[in-house]
Amino acid sequence: MPGSILGNAVRRVEDPDLLTGRGTYLANLRLPGLLHVAFVRSPVAHAAIRSIDAAEAVAMPGVVAVYTAADLGLSPHHGFVGLADTFLRPPLATDRARFVGEAVAAVVAESKAAAVDAVDAVIVDYDPLPIVADAEAALTPGAPVLFEALGSNLAFSLGDAAADGFFDDAEVVVRGRFVNQRVAVVPMEGNACVAVPGDDGRLTFHAATQMPHGLHGALAEELGFDPAEVRVVAPHVGGGFGGKVGLYHEFTVTAAAALRLDRPVAWIEGRSEDMVSLAHGRGQVHYAELGLRGDGRFTGLRVRLVGDGGAYPGVGAMLTNLTRMMSQGVYDLPKISFDIAVAATNTTPIGAYRGAGRPEAASLVERIVDMGAAELGLDPAELRRRNFIPPDRFPFTTLMGAPYDSADYDKPLRRLLELVDYEALRADQAGRRQRGERSQLGIGIATYTEITAGGGAQEYAAVEVRPDGSAVVSVGTSGHGQGHATAFAMIVADRLGIPLEQVELVQSDTDVIRSGGGTGGSRSLQVGGSAVLSASDAVLAKARALAAHLLEAAEGDIVVSEDGKVGVAGVPAKALGWDELATAANSAPDLVDHEDGTVGLAAQLDFDQGAPTFPFGAHLAVVEVDTETGAIAFLRHVAVDDCGTVLNPLLVAGQQHGGIAQAAAQALFEEMVYDADGNPLTSNLADYLMPSAADLPSYEVASTETPTPLNPLGAKGIGEAGTIGATPAVQNAVVDALAHLGIRHLDMPATPERVWRAIADARAGQPPEPWREPPAVFATLDRGGATAAVGEEAGI
Repeated sequence: MPGSILGNAVRRVEDPDLLTGRGTYLANLRLPGLLHVAFVRSPVAHAAIRSIDAAEAVAMPGVVAVYTAADLGLSPHHGFVGLADTFLRPPLATDRARFVGEAVAAVVAESKAAAVDAVDAVIVDYDPLPIVADAEAALTPGAPVLFEALGSNLAFSLGDAAADGFFDDAEVVVRGRFVNQRVAVVPMEGNACVAVPGDDGRLTFHAATQMPHGLHGALAEELGFDPAEVRVVAPHVGGGFGGKVGLYHEFTVTAAAALRLDRPVAWIEGRSEDMVSLAHGRGQVHYAELGLRGDGRFTGLRVRLVGDGGAYPGVGAMLTNLTRMMSQGVYDLPKISFDIAVAATNTTPIGAYRGAGRPEAASLVERIVDMGAAELGLDPAELRRRNFIPPDRFPFTTLMGAPYDSADYDKPLRRLLELVDYEALRADQAGRRQRGERSQLGIGIATYTEITAGGGAQEYAAVEVRPDGSAVVSVGTSGHGQGHATAFAMIVADRLGIPLEQVELVQSDTDVIRSGGGTGGSRSLQVGGSAVLSASDAVLAKARALAAHLLEAAEGDIVVSEDGKVGVAGVPAKALGWDELATAANSAPDLVDHEDGTVGLAAQLDFDQGAPTFPFGAHLAVVEVDTETGAIAFLRHVAVDDCGTVLNPLLVAGQQHGGIAQAAAQALFEEMVYDADGNPLTSNLADYLMPSAADLPSYEVASTETPTPLNPLGAKGIGEAGTIGATPAVQNAVVDALAHLGIRHLDMPATPERVWRAIADARAGQPPEPWREPPAVFATLDRGGATAAVGEEAGI
């Protein structure tokens, strides 16, 4: 075998196209006869639709058609994961609009400008209905009901066994109500699609999606097409983060319009439209209680979770169950009680956002652990260490049924504390407090584990060697910034000795790629990469057999040499290049095994990992808080993540950096806010506060490596680790800066106003109360399990 490049920092091979403007985004797609669709969206959060008058719009220059639900006759459908048929959503609203931004009609025109102009000419008669925009309010008796057939707004619930006497064995119980606020995904590129009818009756559908094959099946079903009549292609995608999954209802309308008009139709979303139509993330409230003994050992965790499902509860409601699954975190907890109540509200539906259920779990667990440390007067790092699941207990099945594969939770924490000089930080903090300085230091720690490849541990890959000696990798994942082209090329180069720059990646086209799970849930390297590895090994086995025949040697003597040739070990003269082998395989196909359905020197297969993996790590954030203004300076963030075997440290660091940025954004800046009438108050980037690079420090990242036994690479996921570990670390740092004032909790985002008010209240002798009793709905839950059928859990 040639010298391995695995484990080395290799620059991304896909970046030159992106940096030089050669990226193929949907807004750049130019097709003959291309039409554009714009949507008439409800300006009210809840209303009966009495009539729609499109006469003026239809007469406007450039307008080709205006469609309502009655015109298209499309069936209601779920967007991604369905919760219950009650919440099936029509592609265009029929008799009722349930949130600001819901599509009511579609205008198709010769240009995007003409379509947008005509939207304002469509007259919709709305009859306002009572509104409920807050999840807890939606679960109170007498709240306005979104779906009369349901009889209430309780969309999904799960009740554990009765928790009477749950904390009888605890010497100390700490309690906190934690808001994990609703956030917008805000990808750099908004949602987009282009539907192209073919002369052969087929439909080609270009979409900015993370999961082309999943979209393919859903779109074909909704249009009543045979799957063979639909092709889905995903070009470059400008960010997904969980928001670009499934069949968006605007996609269905765009495809239907194209088929009706027999012309290509594009929907390219604008930013303000994206802020209300793309699914939001998070949207949970946690009532958490932790029991402790005097020595710091945990006796039990009780959580009651209120989830916001938005107007059409679906995957966001399902993700509360994933939060429950991961509620044990890294700790050896004797017992857990976890109840869930998810409400339908007059707001944009909640979906997945980077981490999807796991950041919420880590945040509630790490916040309540910090409160326990403060109550007992223990260092937060020490309290965590006293309660870690020991490394000799793995593999380990948690109380919630999560099958942890491998871990040593103290390993990244040890490394973290060494990197930051923890004792010096605490000494600096103590000195500032003693001197009563205006600027106080906060140090936040979080230790976490998460589930990756939880929604799909199987993936397809094929590897083919061309007659010129280059290789093509075809894979069912769908990279859009993660570095797939680099990682998969490194694997092929490692196994076959073909230079990295001679390996081409093919993906994201359902006509070309047989099957695929797409990209989500941090699954791509561990399952897609393992599929590529296995396919590469299968090609190598075929090449060795072919070379042995051509060189008249024993197959066991055939190896890949340092120069990338395949030949007899120790006999450089008896070796063949990959170009020679591929040419021979094509000219004499009988010499190569083709039982896998391939042609030439190639192999294809499906790799099945069988179960998810569970990465883990430790994060530490350092902030300064101005106690006179509440302003926060984010000084430092150090992350030590363990994603199993590291294939390319540069790719891992890139994922760590991006995740930390989004985590800090939630902890300090971002929140999707609605008023009592269901109006979104932060629906553009003038009002929705996204940080810039100037608001964030340079991150310090490192890795420990604890391989998983579940795949041949030993790899686990890394794409969402930053949002899971960094969110509670940054929030804990802000609270820690104010702990000497008696402040035990502050909700996210920790805005200067929120911080200033907490300081003022504390100085007045009334620090914010971290707890209030949970809503009465929890007393009514069925203790026999979930009350709504949820589909198979999907990794986002």
